[in-house]
Amino acid sequence: MSNNDRKDTGQPGSRSASRDRLVIRTRGILPIQQLKKLREFGVLKSDPRYPIHDDQFQPNSMDLRLGEKAYRVRCSFLPENETVVSKMRRLSQHTIDLKKGAVLEQNCTYLIPLLEELHLPVNSQPDGPIITEEPLTAKANPKSSTGRLDIFTRLITDYSHRFEEIAQGYSGRLYLEVVPKSFPVRVQTGQRLNQLRIRHGQALLSDQDILHTHLQNPILFDENGSALPVDDLNVRDGLFMRVSLQGPEGAIVGYKAKKHRDLIDLQKTDHYEVREFWDPIYAQKDDYLILEPEAFYIFASKERCRIPRHLAAEMVPYDTGSGELRTHYAGFFDSGFGGSIEDGGARAVLEVRSHDVPFLVEDGQTFFRMVFEPNTLLPDYVYGEDLKSNYQGQALKLGKHFRDQSAVSR
Repeated sequence: MSNNDRKDTGQPGSRSASRDRLVIRTRGILPIQQLKKLREFGVLKSDPRYPIHDDQFQPNSMDLRLGEKAYRVRCSFLPENETVVSKMRRLSQHTIDLKKGAVLEQNCTYLIPLLEELHLPVNSQPDGPIITEEPLTAKANPKSSTGRLDIFTRLITDYSHRFEEIAQGYSGRLYLEVVPKSFPVRVQTGQRLNQLRIRHGQALLSDQDILHTHLQNPILFDENGSALPVDDLNVRDGLFMRVSLQGPEGAIVGYKAKKHRDLIDLQKTDHYEVREFWDPIYAQKDDYLILEPEAFYIFASKERCRIPRHLAAEMVPYDTGSGELRTHYAGFFDSGFGGSIEDGGARAVLEVRSHDVPFLVEDGQTFFRMVFEPNTLLPDYVYGEDLKSNYQGQALKLGKHFRDQSAVSR
């Protein structure tokens, strides 16, 4: 990332945390250094046998790990008036030991207690170790590799009426609902399928904020990596982006998951042959594609995007009023995604499933929107900078478990 990019943020870069205290005054997403501080103060904690590792922390989030057991349950649920365990006891069919690894079958629902716990402070105490001006809340999302394998996950907490969202003052275990959709998967204790963000107050950028940010610190680029004119940005409660279905003759513009394939071991990266699990979709003269009901597809965005150092972003669910179409599983985009302005951004990869009926998708169709929030401080590290980042500078790309996709040809 260029020096100019680091400076052009409008936010201070110094830390507000001392050795014995964490003071959070600005609204937004807590960055890596503040998340580590929450670990020190016991807000983020785990079983002493499985301490939280530094490499679980990302620029704006923390990876969560699977626990020792998985419970096969009859159905999904929300425990609005009780604990997850009490609800699970009535729905559990059998228990699976994950310590040495086990297979989760396709289209079966599993509930897995995670190794981490979350203990958000109820109120800020002037003489306490954590001083905030607004409540701390949290939200979870699948990791990118989870979504690209078509593994459906949702975080559940005690007494909650919503998936993925954790209210202020929550104190307790975290549980993950896991449903492998396209392929059976082999999982093991300690593996990471989802991630957690913690926010201070609410500070979503307005549409005007997005436009002003783009003028000073471009966030959206055309297919050639040139910053788009601000008049070309489609902003309506967030930044809308489009899907790409065109390319040079013979180019791959998408993938469709094959049915009834062998299992995928999540420990094995750069291992599986693409053709054994995916049918490539090649660029054609037609500028449209008809999606089959309940089939799973991988596409890329037409525009390229980047997330400036002072911001965090999230791809939010598609408006089903525009069609019964789910356009993603993994929604978090870290600070630094897409590199510097000179790098011209990176494409967003879309995990897509049409429900109930065949669905027509056209090249350049508006497909999803991004919402942005400031970080409470500039992160010590950003995506692709001193952290292992599997998808920096990506174009269309499957998950890290598959071998180099450039070898796929007609």
